[in-house]
Amino acid sequence: MPENDVRVVLAHGAWADGSSWRKVITGLARAGVKAVAAPLPLTSLPDDVAALDRTVEHVDGPVVLVGHAYAGAVVGSTRAANVRALVYVAALAPDEGETVADVFYRSEPHPSAPKLAPDDHALIWLPEDAFAAAFAQHASLEDQALLAATQRPIAAAAIGVQVGRPAWRDLPTWYLVAEEDRMIPAQTQHFLAERMKATVHTAPVDHVPMVSAPSTVIDIVLEAVKATG
Repeated sequence: MPENDVRVVLAHGAWADGSSWRKVITGLARAGVKAVAAPLPLTSLPDDVAALDRTVEHVDGPVVLVGHAYAGAVVGSTRAANVRALVYVAALAPDEGETVADVFYRSEPHPSAPKLAPDDHALIWLPEDAFAAAFAQHASLEDQALLAATQRPIAAAAIGVQVGRPAWRDLPTWYLVAEEDRMIPAQTQHFLAERMKATVHTAPVDHVPMVSAPSTVIDIVLEAVKATG
């Protein structure tokens, strides 16, 4: 299948890394769409936006940005000129003047959601048992173990930074609401998606559908690519 001119750049959320997009990357490749995962350090929101922008700069041609969870704030903060559309996967989308924490704590947490607190280095780690209980309850045991072993902690300061005018106010946007998400309540996701005036898809998936239900994510990304191209 010939390659599409539009490229996809994937941004992982907290407690993950680029490998969390493996199934989406290979699925898009089979559809003729090239995707790359931006390596976010999760050390601060400005650091993460800079890392994303370097990846987008490295990609030639029009780009569809895909952000998961915390990375919704990252993709929404880019000013890269070649970005044509945004896809939010169970993602947080603060508006101008809001922080990630503002929208993350907007709704009551799921009973299985872990209690989060920074360690002595001001880093927030996800408890190992939370991967099966809340982060990826629909994933295989193998995928849960891999997610836990490769998790990347997020700096506490990253979720307290107010964002500027978000890119979703100016670009076409898609949103996958994860109805069985135990980390970011579906109620919060519906609110954010409606506020963004996004093209909304819902599915009975957990917090990491790119791992546990990759075809659902791939279909939405391809929809955005097709609309952009």
